[in-house]
Amino acid sequence: MHCHRFRPLSLSRREMLKGSGFGFGAFALDALLGTRAAAAERAGGHGVHHPATAKNVIFLYMDGGVSHVDSFDPKPALKEHNGKDPAQFFEVAPTQFNNNGKILASPWGFKKYGESGTPVSDLFPHIASHADKLAVVRSMTSKFSEHTNANYFLHTGSGLQGRPSMGAWVTYGLGSESEDLPGFVVLNGGLTPPGGLDNFNSGFLPASYQGSVFQPKSAPVANISRRERDAASQRRKLDLLAELDAGAAVRSGGQDAIESAIANYEMAFRMQSSVPELADLSGEPEKLKEAYGMNHGYDKTRIFAAECLMARRLVERGVRFVELTCPNVGHDRWDAHNNLKKNHEDNARAVDQPIGALLADLEQRGMLDETLVIWAGEFGRTPFAQGSNGRDHHPFAYSIWMAGGGVKGGTIYGETDPFGYHILEGKLEMHDMHATMLHLLGVDHTRSTYRFSGRDMRLTDVHGHVVKDIIA
Repeated sequence: MHCHRFRPLSLSRREMLKGSGFGFGAFALDALLGTRAAAAERAGGHGVHHPATAKNVIFLYMDGGVSHVDSFDPKPALKEHNGKDPAQFFEVAPTQFNNNGKILASPWGFKKYGESGTPVSDLFPHIASHADKLAVVRSMTSKFSEHTNANYFLHTGSGLQGRPSMGAWVTYGLGSESEDLPGFVVLNGGLTPPGGLDNFNSGFLPASYQGSVFQPKSAPVANISRRERDAASQRRKLDLLAELDAGAAVRSGGQDAIESAIANYEMAFRMQSSVPELADLSGEPEKLKEAYGMNHGYDKTRIFAAECLMARRLVERGVRFVELTCPNVGHDRWDAHNNLKKNHEDNARAVDQPIGALLADLEQRGMLDETLVIWAGEFGRTPFAQGSNGRDHHPFAYSIWMAGGGVKGGTIYGETDPFGYHILEGKLEMHDMHATMLHLLGVDHTRSTYRFSGRDMRLTDVHGHVVKDIIA
């Protein structure tokens, strides 16, 4: 009688990696053998359903809730009735803090810009100069009035934690055109939003689709430099890791955690050369850096300028979805519960010039036609004061805008009442923005699904429709 000891599977390294369950083992083997084109093809998405007008997305996330009546939805009635009780004009629903004051006129004027005559507040003169590129949506709503749930709703289409981010859905559907950078990158200007990193997570999708957080610095990612004495030593270590992981994947029948680890090790290896090159802005013309605000006297403008310039460089290199978060100006984001004027002026000073330069730069390079730019926060703000000089959260009506990527510029969609309190026409939810975004990318939101927990899941769940009025 013989005692049989455990023996590992008798497979060659090639067989182990090729046999790995979901294909990322094969992805790793291709990278090991140097066939990056084949690797990128295997890591790609699940196909488009119709011709796309956009290839990439830059999402300008205005954390905290920009006041729509102070930015893109002018309301002369606020000035006319400034200081009056809002209950004289409409029924006031409970607000987040229920410290409701009088009707509050906007501290800023509005002007009409471009051939379209789109009204934009004095907060955003640089964005306003691109009015004919913008499709302003004045009729967005949220189902949530608290930051965390509203952020999840904005990013994932659900107010609950754990669903995949829209960036993860986009890369799941389309893959990435970049071999050496993640398909979904978050440029963190200093503020992680309420709800944390789950706003950028892959949820039940494979982990390889989650957002990779970069900083707008010369070293955007921690540990980007190898610690081994030379590249050959590191390569041998990665070869061994891939071999061990692939063997475990074969024995387990293909676990996502293992498959994604194999892919991520290889991506991290390639990022050692691609990320320093990405972050090196020395080759950009000084005049362009000046236009973005890289030399601005306000340090927060410099931070967001670096984000915007890096965003352009990322999509230029094939990254599919880039999200930018705001810098910390010391006033708790755009969340102006008091001192509305200073809060919004400081935040606008940080982002306006860089965004204007980004739109101009993309257009000048011929990239705006295929890059969808989205500007949005999680909700708006009340047309009456919180206390005496702030505004509370307002989910019933707010404004966002989109540009490029097949969007019909110079358009305004939706209408709010004379006080900006309720939607009168064209009421939308975030599901509709998600559906429209996917449509512009060539994806039918009803067909981009993932089987999970016994049902076919999608970004828009059972909701959403494409807003055709803002499509060129």
